[in-house]
Amino acid sequence: MQPSEPRSKAPGERWRLTVRGLVQGVGYRAGCRRRASELGLSGWVRNLADGSVEVEAEGHPLQLAELQLWCEKGPLGAQVSSVSSARVAPTGTDWFEIRG
Repeated sequence: MQPSEPRSKAPGERWRLTVRGLVQGVGYRAGCRRRASELGLSGWVRNLADGSVEVEAEGHPLQLAELQLWCEKGPLGAQVSSVSSARVAPTGTDWFEIRG
């Protein structure tokens, strides 16, 4: 049996999502991290001072679209009013984290 090799990532896309509405204090970041991990995405999620949540996620476009769909609803208790997205340069990270 061969030792496990590092995950080889095909070049993907990286999207920045800005989620507005009642999205802080409702478990949004933890739910987003869980969904991104389920989809095999890397990146991060954080609260912004204006009450919105910012997400940067990297991976296959289909999985990124799935994450964006999740972001449009969020966890139970969230009231999402809008999600804007932009493509940014991929970084090649292989984990997803919650940032301050």
